[in-house]
Amino acid sequence: MATAIENRDPHALATLETLAPGHATVLGITGPPGAGKSTLVSALATALRREEKTVAILAVDPTSRLSGGAILGDRIRMQHHHADHGIFIRSVATRGASGGLSRAIASLVRLMDAAGRDYVLIETVGVGQDEIDVASLAQITIVVLVPGMGDDVQAIKAGIMEVADIFVINKSDLPGADRLQQEIHAERPDVPIVKTVALNAEGVDELFQQIEARREAPLHPPSPISHPPFPIAIDHLGIAVKSLDDAVAFYQRLGLDENHRETVAQEKVEVAMLPAGDSRIELLEPTAPESPIAKFLEKRGPGLHHVALRVPNLTAAVGRLRASGARLLHEPRLGAGGHLYVFVHPASTGGVLLELIQESSH
Repeated sequence: MATAIENRDPHALATLETLAPGHATVLGITGPPGAGKSTLVSALATALRREEKTVAILAVDPTSRLSGGAILGDRIRMQHHHADHGIFIRSVATRGASGGLSRAIASLVRLMDAAGRDYVLIETVGVGQDEIDVASLAQITIVVLVPGMGDDVQAIKAGIMEVADIFVINKSDLPGADRLQQEIHAERPDVPIVKTVALNAEGVDELFQQIEARREAPLHPPSPISHPPFPIAIDHLGIAVKSLDDAVAFYQRLGLDENHRETVAQEKVEVAMLPAGDSRIELLEPTAPESPIAKFLEKRGPGLHHVALRVPNLTAAVGRLRASGARLLHEPRLGAGGHLYVFVHPASTGGVLLELIQESSH
């Protein structure tokens, strides 16, 4: 059935819809090429089996130009698990999809969950810094890095660095592991860092403990009675466009006039603001190919990029979200118009990138 689902067979997909959900914990393992993700996944699967957990490994491999299927590199590297019926391994072809996953992966995760697996491990293809789609499927996202990356932590912080629930420094016996740990901590001080040498299974037990701690933490604990929910209002809608001038011309025909335009250097974006009642529309045009808006346009095309809400106390709002296990993409910082803001990952908001803005500075 897995093959039929990967081939998007209508009958298999219809059958999948009828299956009852299971209880699987979904782990996403991502990171740049050469980080040792496959070796770590294999060692983690061994540790899970020692705990008598059943495991499904969905390893996304490059697509064969001849067959259209996966090249099977990951399944070959994990062949020592072949006699263990508690581990299911499947290599899944990217088939041209970007973001480090294949288009069928969500359906395969659902199948493995319905089949009763305790853990589903998704290993991304390892194509680069923008392979962050796994965070939308995984309950826990593990970003694997290795020493000797130099300034690469700075270069990739707008991509996979932002989706990590746990960082793993693999090959930590190499020089530079301590420096890499300091760099990661400087960027994401709220995220645990585990050092491993996956080839020898060193540090894997600690990684399992961190996974269990994240898995068992309540996602949405009730707010204390003494702190009622904060009032909110829509501040703006952020819309990614290829041309500010063309988009502004359209909205002007609706009667909305641009009242401000500026470039936000740290986001590599030019912003045009159009008031609409008590809120506004923000049109976003990238100023560089590595801009998050440029990547959004490349992957999804023009459209709604985020929804922004005003809150009276951003610090309190951020504290509540962190206590609830929500995934924040960065620390609060200054944005267009001089307001203080923070972004919340779509995995925590029901699928929409959410921006929270300090009301007093609006």
